[in-house]
Amino acid sequence: MPDNRATRFFGKLHQDKSGLALIEFAFVAPFMLTIGLTGMETANLAVGHLQVSQVAMLVADNASRVRNTIDEADIREIFTGAHLTGSSIDFSPNARIILSNLEHNGLAGADEGQWIRWQRCYGGNTSYSSSFGAEGDGETDASLAAGIGPTGKKISATPASAVNFVEVIYDYKPLISDRFFGNIVIRYESAFVARERNDHAMRNASSIPNGQRWLCNRYDVIT
Repeated sequence: MPDNRATRFFGKLHQDKSGLALIEFAFVAPFMLTIGLTGMETANLAVGHLQVSQVAMLVADNASRVRNTIDEADIREIFTGAHLTGSSIDFSPNARIILSNLEHNGLAGADEGQWIRWQRCYGGNTSYSSSFGAEGDGETDASLAAGIGPTGKKISATPASAVNFVEVIYDYKPLISDRFFGNIVIRYESAFVARERNDHAMRNASSIPNGQRWLCNRYDVIT
């Protein structure tokens, strides 16, 4: 009798499929969860690239739209726009914007080239500075003769114009974990020629104190 009972029990157990779906789910769930989270992280990374590229183009374009003269107050408005554009990715504390005004240095011969008349920066990330030069570079020599920008894509200004060149560097903040893609730094550059502006020097008609100007040795952000 005990043997018959055991045989019947294991026979019923062998035919019982009531927990099959749960077992299959237990096997499949980790893979499905990984795929789903990877997709979410990929989408978030794509949004990060889109936002940073938009910030770079927005800053360069807005800086180039300022007519007649450009002022420290204009810089505050331009960077405020960048802050609002990148708010969805927590841009300001994790990024650095470097806005450079590039012009012909007005020299001839061996010293002819481009120079960075002024440079303004925004963002709380202290890890990055310009990859292409600092304010004043090229003013008296040909160190920037080819202009500024990535190799093979350098930008230069004609003697009668100025170019607003923007670098944006953003430390990507993952939605879920950096184990998916590691530590990612998103970089974009953009450049626009200044339109309808003959005086490219930085003015300060509002007398904004040095401690409140967005110079490149400061790391202030809009809160």
